Amino acid sequence: MHNLNLIVTLAGALAFALLLGWTTQKVGLSTLVGYMAAGIVVGPYTPGFEADASLAQQMSEIGVVLLMFGVGMHFHPQELLRVRRLAVPGAIGQSALAAAAGWALARAFGWSHAAGIVFGMALAVASTVVLMRMLVERNRLSERDGHVAVGWLIVEDLFTVAALVVLPVVASDTADAGTLGRELGWALVKVGAFAVLVRFVGTPLVSRLLERMARSRSAELFTLTVFVVALGIAVLAAELFHVSV
Repeated sequence: MHNLNLIVTLAGALAFALLLGWTTQKVGLSTLVGYMAAGIVVGPYTPGFEADASLAQQMSEIGVVLLMFGVGMHFHPQELLRVRRLAVPGAIGQSALAAAAGWALARAFGWSHAAGIVFGMALAVASTVVLMRMLVERNRLSERDGHVAVGWLIVEDLFTVAALVVLPVVASDTADAGTLGRELGWALVKVGAFAVLVRFVGTPLVSRLLERMARSRSAELFTLTVFVVALGIAVLAAELFHVSV
């Protein structure tokens, strides 16, 4: 008999997402609330249908990649630079306050310093994907408050890059300031190299490729090009530069 794990997981997850997404929209909430509820329903911690968690996680990565690719097409870096005076200090202040509050709360419950740091870091950043989707739904992405929100999120995403480097060092018994500094510095170098590659090599090549596919007047080829570009860059970033897809 054929292995139908992928088809069963996709069919079951989409069915619950459709049902709960429609329900939340009817009561005046965002469909995202329904989609998250669907994830809980098909997860391993609730009774009934259980999706393949490994397959579902990989498919969700594809969804996030395509969503962020679409969001990125709405923006030019200059639009974000215009709001840097508000977004940068605001994001830094909020992240620092949330991280400190999370650490203090964890310590109050008797958690270790390392666990408190992890909990604080988790509270310090917001979900870029969720907020982007909310802005798109309300047509606020191109307005000033949308630009401020996106700039704010980008600063927090930079904190996330640093946090992903810091966490393994914090969890290590042999962690020290020197090791932490080297790991963080190397991560920043890789992220910087990736940004330079995208700006001066990727942007011209991708623009020309999409324009050529558009001139072919084939919707199928253009859609396939978008998939290849979005997923290809994400894989390249993760495998070569060790940054989030």
